[in-house]
Amino acid sequence: MTDRVLVIDDERIILELTSMILRSKGYEVLTAESGRLGLEIVERDAPSVVLLDYMMPGMDGMTALRQIRERFPDTYVVMFTGKGSEEIAVELMKGGASDYILKPFNNQDLVERIENVLRIRRIELHNRELREERERLLREIEQWNLELERRVEEKTVELERAHAEILQAEKLVTLGHLSAGMAHEIRNPLNSISLFAQILKGGLAADAEKSLYLEKVLKEVDRIDNILVQLLATSKRPRFELQAVSIAEVIDRALEACSAQVKAQGVTVRRRFLSLPPPIQADPTEIGQIFSNLFTNALYEMRQGGTLEVCLDHDEKAIAIKVSDSGGGIPRENLGQIFDPFFTTKEKGTGFGLSVVLRIVKTYGGSINLDSVIGEGTTFHIRLPLSLKSL
Repeated sequence: MTDRVLVIDDERIILELTSMILRSKGYEVLTAESGRLGLEIVERDAPSVVLLDYMMPGMDGMTALRQIRERFPDTYVVMFTGKGSEEIAVELMKGGASDYILKPFNNQDLVERIENVLRIRRIELHNRELREERERLLREIEQWNLELERRVEEKTVELERAHAEILQAEKLVTLGHLSAGMAHEIRNPLNSISLFAQILKGGLAADAEKSLYLEKVLKEVDRIDNILVQLLATSKRPRFELQAVSIAEVIDRALEACSAQVKAQGVTVRRRFLSLPPPIQADPTEIGQIFSNLFTNALYEMRQGGTLEVCLDHDEKAIAIKVSDSGGGIPRENLGQIFDPFFTTKEKGTGFGLSVVLRIVKTYGGSINLDSVIGEGTTFHIRLPLSLKSL
């Protein structure tokens, strides 16, 4: 590509002479008789080098030099000057000139100076391109590193979650063996206690106080038996019947069941059904337990009022449900235990509710996790596949 040179000088003879010399060397030459016109040509045609006269009427050479270097840094400037003092040379170099030529000039010297400045310009522009390429590559590497760190973090979280799920499954299996044996061993003496208590109650009908004591014994027997039922439910699936179940209808029934408590506690319910998923094959009682337990826990955390939000949506693979409360949140140290059987922060809780929820969700091939912020509340995220595996 031919280099373009602009000559700016108010002397016509200089313009004609330099143009003739430079064109004979293969350069494309432009000319201007004033600094202002020269700036317009630089802006329009972007010459590689400008030969600029130091002494000109109107806009002088130093003013033109500073504007060219400030506005068009890719255009290099060689100054013409009739003054050869060191002060002028220093002033020109500080102003941004690449070189200067004394008038009158030698033709060969002019060409050599131009060629030298063009060579320096090519090297510096190439170096700048290399630096820019280096910076671009460094930015790309930084982005790759950030992406790699993000993926490693995601995989780490997935592995930790998978490990936690394996541990939870092992706990449930162990609990299943333990609870089955406990239920059998405890229910035998429990039945005997219940039977003898009923016999004694029949013979003490006239003694109201003792009958009341026996009534309390029978209630405690029922309570123990109910705890055994809940214990078995956390690890062992009871009898079930699959049918087409609408998750939206199940949620509405669970909300209706706790409507009295919602009203009594001054809780606001936000029901956000973004889409209505198609029915899935499931046991409605099991699916209902998921929401009744989550709603019960949420309302327990909002005894002085708050907001219970249920969000329902789906995609082509799964149903997505979010159950949020604006309660006190779960302490960080409790998050890893929240689905463990027997773990509870309630004064009279058994710690089976969320274990049952986990067991049911896993039975249907789904997933459940939660986010919680102290003072702001807790959100449970549930995904249930639309196409369920063999149950």
